[in-house]
Amino acid sequence: MSTETDAPDLSGTGGGLEERMNDFTRWIFLSCALVTVLTTIGIFAVLLFGSYGFFSDVSLVEYFTGTEWYPVAHEPSFGVLPLIWGTMVVTVGSALVAIPLGTATAIYLSEYADRRVRKTLKPTLEILAGIPTIVYGFFALSFVTPVIQRFFPETGTFNALSASIVVGIMIIPMVSSLSEDAMSSVPDELRNAAYGLGATKFEVSTSVVVPAALSGIIASYILALSRAIGETMIVALAMGNSPQITTNVLEEMQTMTAFMVDIAISDASAGSVGYQSLFAVGLTLFAMTLSLNLFSMWVKSRYREEYQ
Repeated sequence: MSTETDAPDLSGTGGGLEERMNDFTRWIFLSCALVTVLTTIGIFAVLLFGSYGFFSDVSLVEYFTGTEWYPVAHEPSFGVLPLIWGTMVVTVGSALVAIPLGTATAIYLSEYADRRVRKTLKPTLEILAGIPTIVYGFFALSFVTPVIQRFFPETGTFNALSASIVVGIMIIPMVSSLSEDAMSSVPDELRNAAYGLGATKFEVSTSVVVPAALSGIIASYILALSRAIGETMIVALAMGNSPQITTNVLEEMQTMTAFMVDIAISDASAGSVGYQSLFAVGLTLFAMTLSLNLFSMWVKSRYREEYQ
């Protein structure tokens, strides 16, 4: 007599449950991705809607070609060029600090440092990225500016040079970390081939590794500069709030972000043209940083080297 019993077949039920769990997980991840996209769209919509009233009263020609910016004065002027100039001065100045130091650090970490030093130095360097920017601002105001005044006594308390130096120090980890990652992805076969031809370590680093990782390195530069453009507290504390177009970096200037801080805490009435200029400057800043990020993505995809 057979003692076998028919066991229930649960394979279909189990498969259906697993499929539903996969669908649920996929929707969770999709929702998280959509949050970032919708947030970006929401920010753009708020800036665009807020700027509509401003550009209804101020022409685009006056806004982009005017050389005086006094939005809350008795006779207001709405030429944004002084703010753009101050922002570009800080961006270029910080690039002159961060790009050489960051690239040299990345080359050392990738090509010269042994594993123990790299594991210690790289996280230590990235601590700079975690320091609050308000601390950087006080550092610029209380330490960097007095040092500059020793060499250039005519330097004011607020100046563009001090802010540029400290913003450059702040973005060094972004340049060095991303560039080091790009250099580390270059296969050792290229290095060994260069060594086989008699190249020195310096020649391999600068003539083989850096060109091979150039797309990632340039992308790190652009992302770091976009971070410098959007910096707020350092320039608000160390650079001042005098919008002017001047080539003297020892003088006080103002960036777009610093102006947005000033107008947000000022007594400008909501709905006035002066208050609405906050949205116009924010929209301009948003367009600048978005353009840089898109350019970075294009450079990385256009000149990317893929190794098997």
